[in-house]
Amino acid sequence: MAALDQKSPNVLLQSLCCRITGKSEAEVAHQFQYAVRVVGSNYAPTIERDEFLVSEKIKKELLKQRREGDAALFSELHRKLQTQGVLKHRWSVLYLLLSLCEDPRKPSRVGSYGALFAQALPRDAHSTPFYCTRPGSLPLSYPERSGPGGVQISTSMGTSGISSLGVYSLNGPTPTPQPLLAGHPPQTAGQQLGSRLAWALPNTSALAPTSRAPLGPPPLSTRAPRPRHDGDLTAEVGEAALVRDILYVFQGIDGKFIKMSNTDNCYKIDSKVVLCKSLRDTSNRLAELGWLHNKIRKYTDSRSLDRAFGLVGQSFCASLHQELKEYYRLLAVLHSQVEDDQGVNLGVESSLTLRRLLVWTYDPKVRLKTLAALVDFCQGRKGGELASAVHAYGKTGDPQMRALVQHILSLVSHPILNFLYRWIYDGELEDTYHEFFVASDPTVKTDRLWHDKYSLRKSMIPTFITMDQARKVLLIGKSINFLHQVCHDRTSPGKITPASKSTDSPKDAAELLSDLEGAFQGKIDAAYFETSKYLLNVLNQNYLLLEHLQAMRRYLLLGQGDFIRHLMDLLKPELARPATTLYQHNLTGILETAVRATNAQYDNSEILKRLDVRLLEVSPGDTGWDVFSLDYHVEGPIATVFTRECMSHYLRVFNFLWRAKRMEYILTDIWKGQMCNAKLLKSMPELSGVLHQCHILANEMVHFIHQMQYYITFEVLECCWDELWNKVEKAQDLDHIIAAHEGFLDSVISRCLLDTNSRSLLNQLRAIFDQIIEFQSAQDSLYRSALEELTLRLQYEERKKHRDSEGEWGVTAEQEAEENRRIQEFQETIPKMRSQLRILTHFYQGIVQQFLVLIMTSPDESLRFLSFRLDFNEHYRARDPRLRASLGATRGRRPSNI
Repeated sequence: MAALDQKSPNVLLQSLCCRITGKSEAEVAHQFQYAVRVVGSNYAPTIERDEFLVSEKIKKELLKQRREGDAALFSELHRKLQTQGVLKHRWSVLYLLLSLCEDPRKPSRVGSYGALFAQALPRDAHSTPFYCTRPGSLPLSYPERSGPGGVQISTSMGTSGISSLGVYSLNGPTPTPQPLLAGHPPQTAGQQLGSRLAWALPNTSALAPTSRAPLGPPPLSTRAPRPRHDGDLTAEVGEAALVRDILYVFQGIDGKFIKMSNTDNCYKIDSKVVLCKSLRDTSNRLAELGWLHNKIRKYTDSRSLDRAFGLVGQSFCASLHQELKEYYRLLAVLHSQVEDDQGVNLGVESSLTLRRLLVWTYDPKVRLKTLAALVDFCQGRKGGELASAVHAYGKTGDPQMRALVQHILSLVSHPILNFLYRWIYDGELEDTYHEFFVASDPTVKTDRLWHDKYSLRKSMIPTFITMDQARKVLLIGKSINFLHQVCHDRTSPGKITPASKSTDSPKDAAELLSDLEGAFQGKIDAAYFETSKYLLNVLNQNYLLLEHLQAMRRYLLLGQGDFIRHLMDLLKPELARPATTLYQHNLTGILETAVRATNAQYDNSEILKRLDVRLLEVSPGDTGWDVFSLDYHVEGPIATVFTRECMSHYLRVFNFLWRAKRMEYILTDIWKGQMCNAKLLKSMPELSGVLHQCHILANEMVHFIHQMQYYITFEVLECCWDELWNKVEKAQDLDHIIAAHEGFLDSVISRCLLDTNSRSLLNQLRAIFDQIIEFQSAQDSLYRSALEELTLRLQYEERKKHRDSEGEWGVTAEQEAEENRRIQEFQETIPKMRSQLRILTHFYQGIVQQFLVLIMTSPDESLRFLSFRLDFNEHYRARDPRLRASLGATRGRRPSNI
């Protein structure tokens, strides 16, 4: 061993040449000279160091040996090896494995390397320097030589070592023809070792001698075609020529025999070409791959230059280009295989046949079919709609197709996720081509920012993002912009919501999409809760949102009882005047007086300065009661909650409640009048029947108004307010507060009979209110006449007593007759008063009766139960058969409802 180490490289190389050829040093002089050139040159392998190509050849070799499980295991191990990065030279290792995949002890069509190496060098080996040849495509062509027995040997070195090995492995081991070896002695152990070493060299091209044609007719794939001249399509075409044409068709290029038919939109073989049916059918099946390639390529070429297609569309085109690139790499392998078959033209069966192409292109054909179908499905789509179309194709049971679509989806969704993170963390929306599912309207003013400026494009919401997630995404960015533009909050978005890692690459997007319910949902939820919480804190602390909401309840919904009562007392003289004689500044002064005189004075000044008086549009005959209304000015951020529509609802509810409160106020005055005048009018017994009738009607009205006030105050306002307040306390974002507030107003409007469905009920109720006002006028007129009559009678008695005290007659006959005539006239007016009250009572009870019939048919259960309280003694039920049927049906349902 030590002696071997002391020898020079030249001596060792010469010994290697002698060992391989089995000749003496003098006989191997030419081979030694050639070997020195090869070792000392800058020779590089002609094949590109492509790890993908080598791995594909290994998998094909395993599949050829029917070891599909080993092929799948190799693919999985190779994938893991790529991700770990343990080896730096994976291509070299895979190349060595491919070189060693065949057992050199088996007979090989490559023949005896010793015999081949023993041939003389080519004539140009000494005359042409090695380095003068073109690197990367070094064709070392050998001339035809006569082998033993006169057999012509045409030997050539292939252009690619990996391709030559691929030819061998694809064809399988072929025994070396015996006539080739007839002139050579059997290989010794040293020669066999040399052959094994030569086979294992990664950079040597496979060399193969020619073989004698076997006896009998040759197989169809190797049968020589009939002689054919250029332009002669009637001669039979060989399979090798078809293979070359098919490889061109795979790239969308017309071949010599297979061309694209524009009328039929497919590749067809010229009808003049003589070809057997099996080869024609196989070629047509293979040509479909070229048609699919053209379809995909046409889509990418037309869309790649279309800037309006957007970033998502360009990402989709990039993913298709990436798949086509892998397809082109496969075609490069097939082309190199054809070149190797031509380079090693030893007269044996070609390694690349149509049937083998059919097998090897099965998986690429399935992938291209999927891509072509995806291209068809995505026509006319862009942005999130395009991502939804790609995502829909991922719902398949084929794991390979699902992986392909998932890979494309990761590229397509990358711009969408970038839009999303820019929106939820910075509030910025740079969507030039309208691809994102959040839309912005630049024409909307700041005061309508929350309601109208930002919205969802539902067609652009990807299907892998739920509607709830999309709503949260919209709210997050909208909240950030609302804080900056409306609330003038200068806090940076990074302090509100710490930004997490965004999708810097499609790989990050793929990882995020694989966990939509985990990491993706967590990011959205975190940003949503933090941003919404901060916004609500700003509105409550800086702009007193909840305090303003309570002020609406106290003042516009008459919740501040002492203030409302005192205000009504102060306004009574003013509002009794015609509406045209009112002045707003006078009413505003009365309002301020009422505030200072009640507990309202302790409210926040920010609230009290917004409270104001408003006069409605005046109609002919209106009094101040008909046009007076309280108003509450809202501006700034709180106007987002208290919109103009909401304030108009508050105004309608206030007018209704104010009118109902006035009825209660009127009935209180009526009761006071009856109590005060009862003792005074005892001396007038003729009025007892009329006064009794007034008392009965007044009590009916008081009962009705009290029940209506109870219903409005407790069953409507208090219940709705309690529900609103609970929702506001649990609200997670501003939209929840707005929705709860609008729901509160809608419920109040509906249950207070102010909606369109309750118009008939409201009309009946207003008619009842009018009857109360008319009854007040009638009773006031009655008491005024009675008190005047009582005053005159008292004056008559006083004069009579005064004259008696002076010793004179109390009255003269004329005076007594005049007094009796006046009393008679007054007594004659009593039947008119009684008749007027009877008519008033009849109208009132008729309206109440109709009102009861209407509320009995109302879908609102509370209104139906109100009828029981209004007709507690079943007085109206006895008068109206319709009411009896309604009440009976309702009472029959009550146990089931309970």
